[in-house]
Amino acid sequence: MTSNKKKATPGPTPPVDGESAPDIEKIIVITRQTRLEESIKRFNTIGQAKYFVESRGQSFDDYVLEYDNYQRARDALVRSIPSDIRFQVIDRTLLPNFLFGPRDLAMPLGQDGLVVNTAKYLNGQPVLAFNPDPDRFDGILLPFLWNESDKAIAQALETRLRMRSISMARADLNDGQFLYAFNDFFVGADSHVSARYTLEYRQRRERHSSSGVIVSTPAGSTGWLSSLYNMAAGIQAFAGSSPPAKKTRGKTQQGPEKSRPAPDSSQESRGPAQKDGTGKKGPAGKGKASAPKSSSGSDALRWEDRKLVFMVREPFRSNWSGADIVAGEIQDAENLVLESHMPEGGVIFSDGMLDDFIQFNSGATVRIGLAEKSTRLLVPGNAGAKG
Repeated sequence: MTSNKKKATPGPTPPVDGESAPDIEKIIVITRQTRLEESIKRFNTIGQAKYFVESRGQSFDDYVLEYDNYQRARDALVRSIPSDIRFQVIDRTLLPNFLFGPRDLAMPLGQDGLVVNTAKYLNGQPVLAFNPDPDRFDGILLPFLWNESDKAIAQALETRLRMRSISMARADLNDGQFLYAFNDFFVGADSHVSARYTLEYRQRRERHSSSGVIVSTPAGSTGWLSSLYNMAAGIQAFAGSSPPAKKTRGKTQQGPEKSRPAPDSSQESRGPAQKDGTGKKGPAGKGKASAPKSSSGSDALRWEDRKLVFMVREPFRSNWSGADIVAGEIQDAENLVLESHMPEGGVIFSDGMLDDFIQFNSGATVRIGLAEKSTRLLVPGNAGAKG
């Protein structure tokens, strides 16, 4: 298990949103391997890697271009660090066992997922993120380009950048383990079978047989959560306005307008879905399921919003399980509680990282709510400005 499931060391006191970073003593540059480096590691030589890639009809030149662009950006970042500031370059694979100091500045060099991975291992340290290849990466969480590193690093060290406090989620198990999420949690089965558990939300309890539960942070509301809204909108458009079928004491009751085939009561093929990488927001409008809205009325939650959104994927109604508590918001001081009824194969993982999971089998209970810490992302603008 990785270190984000253990007690974190004390970090700096989180500032009010918009404040600048504290005095920096050391810069930690976090890098990742490119596809070329990963291919060479797998096939031992660049020649064998090239043969494999091109035999699959892919362009090896693009692998080389990605590598060259990334190394150029990495070298530029290192050269931009003032000589009187200590720094260290680490690969993202070292994050689970790396101990950040309270006055470190975390400096991930793209892509967006690297910021997500880094954030879970921080405890209040500011993040200055760079996009190494803007033609390749959208950079939603990468406010600065690699060729702006001189100016951006100087502004960070002089506390002249604005800081955004991005809300995170935390899952606590009854055995003392816990896990953080930057985008979302998945709670369910590790294979294509139904997850069985009891869900408790705002003093209501219900047993479920489903494809698992997604709990999204504001930052994750345009990712996996948005794909669930898209799915709900498409199903609603297909089915029309007829209410869903309800099963009571083994008998299926259809809505008054249209009849639909009853769902197959066999063990459904259900498992963790891949994230929607489009970054698109869920559709909103008449007759469609709307995306989560912030207090300002915009389609997506603001990163700073202190709330989470949960959704149950494909709940199955039967004599044993219900389908009434399927979505909701989790506010400050609230928790979503799930008790596992799976003898084996139950998992909880965050941000799509199935390899970094906590077991969620019979006897396990998890409480999910807003984390006590947030990600402090440095962005362009004057310190103290709200945004």
